[in-house]
Amino acid sequence: MAKKHSVLANVPIHGIADRGKGVGRTPEGLTVFVTGAVPGDVADVFIQKKKSGFAEGVVDRIVVPSPDRVEPFCEHFSICGGCKWQNLDYRAQLRHKQQVVEDALLRIGKIKVAEFLPILGAPETTYYRNKLEFGFSNKRWLLPGEMNPVSVEDGDATLNVAPAVFNVASPSPSSSRLMGLGFHKAGFFDKIIDIHHCWLQSDPSNDLRNSCRAIALEQGLAFYDPRRHTGFLRNLMVRLTTTGECMLLVSFARDDKDAIAGYLDAILAKFPQLTTLVYCVNTKLNDSLFDLDMISYRGKGFVVEELGDLKCKIGPKSFFQTNSRQGKRLYDVTAEFAGLSGNENVYDLYTGTGSIALYLARYCRQVVGIEEIPEAIADAEENMRLNDINNAIFYAGDVKNVLTPEFAERHGKPDVVITDPPRAGMHEKAVRFLLDLAAPRIVYVSCNPATQARDLNWLSEKYEVLKAQPVDMFPHTHHIENVALLALRE
Repeated sequence: MAKKHSVLANVPIHGIADRGKGVGRTPEGLTVFVTGAVPGDVADVFIQKKKSGFAEGVVDRIVVPSPDRVEPFCEHFSICGGCKWQNLDYRAQLRHKQQVVEDALLRIGKIKVAEFLPILGAPETTYYRNKLEFGFSNKRWLLPGEMNPVSVEDGDATLNVAPAVFNVASPSPSSSRLMGLGFHKAGFFDKIIDIHHCWLQSDPSNDLRNSCRAIALEQGLAFYDPRRHTGFLRNLMVRLTTTGECMLLVSFARDDKDAIAGYLDAILAKFPQLTTLVYCVNTKLNDSLFDLDMISYRGKGFVVEELGDLKCKIGPKSFFQTNSRQGKRLYDVTAEFAGLSGNENVYDLYTGTGSIALYLARYCRQVVGIEEIPEAIADAEENMRLNDINNAIFYAGDVKNVLTPEFAERHGKPDVVITDPPRAGMHEKAVRFLLDLAAPRIVYVSCNPATQARDLNWLSEKYEVLKAQPVDMFPHTHHIENVALLALRE
């Protein structure tokens, strides 16, 4: 017999934990991580998992609402999970994000920070993303009003279950009722939430996505079945720029040129303003696009974004800050911390498409960028030419392997090192080399304060942290960027 779950009553929620969950503590000292709770709530919590010293659960009932609790503005909030903090006032979000960074560096990492600057909030808290990706699926997540028992195929067996509990409806390929285009439901690789209005990306994103769904249904095209790996339409990606350009990428599951042309022509007839329409054919079991050929069906095959006076050419596979306006503010902080006068030699580690390196190139003598992904380096070199920049050099390779004494001898000791690693942080080998290199100044840009704190702790062997500046790139989510300025101890 399955173990019966329990409800903990009157749990006070005092903070934010990993992945945006509320965290509270019972009078007995049990730490509880709660999905759906915000700091200041008192909630009854349905416990889903319990281990020694902590438990995880979801809100069963809000007993006393937090004074910072607000009404979510998106109709999909309760099921989507993309914007976990829409029920928390934005000013409170900023307070808690600031606290997350301070706790990571000061309390957990034991880092001494001479000056902790207040978080830079985003001027735009809706429609701020320049890129969104959506999936087609013939297994749409059913909403509460649609819940009826259905027959579900599971291998060779057929089970009758109530989707109100399990939501595992598996329609036949001909059924249009359960065709969906939107975001994956958290925890379900085969379930799509059929999004009709998303507040993350501005016009014409919603109209474009909804029209792509409608055209597919009108033409009788099969939406992808992620379990059986059948169907025709797999994914959409929409990129918008502040300059008014728009790219649509469509991923198809098979190379049916007539069907592809018919579908794309119908989209162009409705959206002649599309700057670029690109497609690819993905017959793999995963949705990754980086190893696929991109075919430009109409337009130049890329869009151009501007960060200040820096122009950035962005293709279907390009890595780029997904919040353009706030990304510029992040780069401005990086430039300020770097303190460049025009004579410096700068290393930019984990440079991506070179956007930070090229943004700083006008302020220094030379900038050298290193990035593991060759396609990103190709973008960086293209953007260098686009902006007529001739004092930047880029290398493709893993930072921990490229950054060697021979590399430093060839390019000279850096006056400033910029490092912007992925969420996992820097490899210990790379940190050790930075300690040996002993550049006078390091600017560490991080999307994960926990791994940044770990790396700063390693670097504290020779460096002190002069400043830290949190920057909110993604309102209504738990994600937070932080920029730290390190100076070599005398």
